[in-house]
Amino acid sequence: MPAAKKAPTASNIRVVLGSDDGRVKEAAAKLALELTPEGGDEFSTEVIDGIAENADHAGRICADVIQAIQTLPFFGGDKLVWLKNLNFAADNVTGRARAATEGLEALAEILKAGIPSDVRLLISATEVDKRRTFYKTLASLAKIEAFDRPSADRWEAEVATFVSRAAKERGLDFDRQALEHFVHVAGENSSLVLSELEKLDVYLGDEREVSVEDIQAIVSLGRGGIVFEIGNAIGKGDLGGAIDLVDHFLFRGENAVGILLAAIVPKVRNLLYARDIEERLGIRAGNFQSYSGSLARLPESEVGHLPKKKDGKPSVYPIFLAAGEARKFPLRHLKVSLAACLEANERLVTTSLDHQLVLHQLLAKVLAPVAARRRM
Repeated sequence: MPAAKKAPTASNIRVVLGSDDGRVKEAAAKLALELTPEGGDEFSTEVIDGIAENADHAGRICADVIQAIQTLPFFGGDKLVWLKNLNFAADNVTGRARAATEGLEALAEILKAGIPSDVRLLISATEVDKRRTFYKTLASLAKIEAFDRPSADRWEAEVATFVSRAAKERGLDFDRQALEHFVHVAGENSSLVLSELEKLDVYLGDEREVSVEDIQAIVSLGRGGIVFEIGNAIGKGDLGGAIDLVDHFLFRGENAVGILLAAIVPKVRNLLYARDIEERLGIRAGNFQSYSGSLARLPESEVGHLPKKKDGKPSVYPIFLAAGEARKFPLRHLKVSLAACLEANERLVTTSLDHQLVLHQLLAKVLAPVAARRRM
């Protein structure tokens, strides 16, 4: 057999990685279809499971990939080798083990030497240690697509874009209200988002328009949904609804401290920030661009206490969303409510008080002004 030609560049090496496992798996599957040799047989595609049970298994996986790269189809033609769901290139126990690091370094040497031009290599992974030789080799040779989880401050917008695209592929039509509701209920985990879209697709049948009622009927709450639903009830001043949601999630096994810190505290804090911005600075929420621009023009002394994004700028979007709801609550009461959250956290952590009772009492304190107005 004549010697296989070496590719002058590694354009035949493709990598899909990132912390968003759902989008990584989706993108890798689509790319695998594109890279599968046209008209090839079962020998033209070799998928190697990259999930290692231990370090020795990791070493064997690397050896299998090297062998697959170096073994061309018996009848010639192109070949796809897919190292799928690689889990030992990360900074974890298996990834740090000698057999795993040596296996990846051996694979890196094969890639640097040049793989046959008629072999297409696809690697998909969710966690990769970018400090190591293996990643640096991939970065210098391969075409890399990265899909990371959305940033905490603007995850709603990023997930909405992802949902819109995925829904369009399935022929599902969300109006603005239904899209917003779905995003907050399903949360930011793209694997769960895709799973819930599939459920909606089956549930709707020939009907393609998605309503809020459809979402309430079929979509399971992700962790982001828990945060949204409790925070939404607080923002509306719905004490009964907030208590029912807390009871529901406690029954499901959610941690009381987690509910407090993930759902109640951020909502109270954002209400406080929004109310303070309106009363003290005279900035009211109209549209987001105007609101954000007004805050951006303020000196650091006025906005230094606000939560920050990765670039150091104030994280304005959650505060903007809370601005309309904040008008239900006096500023002084929101300050007292935030202090009550701290007290509740201490009671949950340091005492044997019933967790359900602690959260019920806290919600009653926070929503007292709204409840009082409704009794009048």
